[in-house]
Amino acid sequence: MRNRRRWKRVLIGAFAGCAVLADAGAAAAQAAASTEQLAISTPPAGSAAWVQDHSFDRTLPDPATTTPAAAAAFFASLAPTELDRLIRDYPLVVGNFDGAPLDLRYRANKIALAAERDSARARAADHKLDTDTRELAVSRANDVEHLLGPDRQILAFDPRGRGLITEVWGDLADAERISVVVPGSDADLGHFDQAPEPLRSPAGMARALYTEEQRQAPNTRTAVIAWTGYVTPSGLGPDAVTSRLADAGAPRLQRLLAGLKETTRPDAPPALLCHSYGSVVCGNAAPEIPRAAASPSDTSGITDLMVFGSPGMGVQSTSELGTGVHVWATRNPTDWIGNVPYLEVGGLGHGADPTAGGFGAEQISSARAAGHNGYFTEGTDSLHNFAAISLGHYQDVVRPAPNS
Repeated sequence: MRNRRRWKRVLIGAFAGCAVLADAGAAAAQAAASTEQLAISTPPAGSAAWVQDHSFDRTLPDPATTTPAAAAAFFASLAPTELDRLIRDYPLVVGNFDGAPLDLRYRANKIALAAERDSARARAADHKLDTDTRELAVSRANDVEHLLGPDRQILAFDPRGRGLITEVWGDLADAERISVVVPGSDADLGHFDQAPEPLRSPAGMARALYTEEQRQAPNTRTAVIAWTGYVTPSGLGPDAVTSRLADAGAPRLQRLLAGLKETTRPDAPPALLCHSYGSVVCGNAAPEIPRAAASPSDTSGITDLMVFGSPGMGVQSTSELGTGVHVWATRNPTDWIGNVPYLEVGGLGHGADPTAGGFGAEQISSARAAGHNGYFTEGTDSLHNFAAISLGHYQDVVRPAPNS
């Protein structure tokens, strides 16, 4: 047992050390010492009161156990005045309920965001609190305020912990093609939409993809979802080299897809774009994706799943992911993730390299992309390919150059 613990410590150091050396920065070294994160797997605040509320002369569906299909049926049975009352009294519950009408969730989340902003401002003005707490409250209030713009479509918001946030670009209800960006480490409310380096953030990635899709297919109605719906690792510490947070995140991704099946066009198959640790989440979710995402009119039953900057998908080959996903993979030569050991020992590591020849993924080019966060940069092969695959324009996909 002692040797096993020692080996785990050594392996954690190897993973974090490789990443730190490859990134060659003090910020990465500090991130490697980050603490473990608490996964969120329970319904949002207000759920207990919601379940106990019998004033509607019917039982309200339990957010912990109700399927998105059943949720869709429940919300469809309510009168407009009842819907208004639910979002007023339980904005966090409605705003996070997969299967609820999209417009209803957008409205509910505006209420929830405004309440969180006001609460944070109150903490910031409370001089009984210490300076650090008040500064964090100011930061939280600013982050939330930015999401309250009239053009923002917030599909989910949960203020617990570092904050979970999901946003939509385009008309999701009427989109012919839907893409879901699944981010990796350090994605949370505070890092969701970074102005200085937008492509390091889920919102920046989604905007870039939506713009590229519109450029390639201006007459196709598309929608892009930036899904920060799970607790991601913070930095390069132990969470980044285990699947613990991915294990908790995968069912949440599956619920998102099942909810989209109920609230979007039946002929709009979702495509998943899985960055870094997000590819571990996607790999974990993959075997259940056909059941979660397939609609009666989906004749192919296949979900396109793109992984890039991946530390592995928790498997040795695509054969372990089931037959419901078509995996595409890329990694540019300057991405430090290529220096991380592609193995799994004692619960540490994420398995084989998805860009390796024997893995079974279809390889795509990421020429002109640089570093771990450069895959959505305008003019890169990776951004072009992400849009082409999301649109179903497989004939336009650029393959890697020989010996690249």
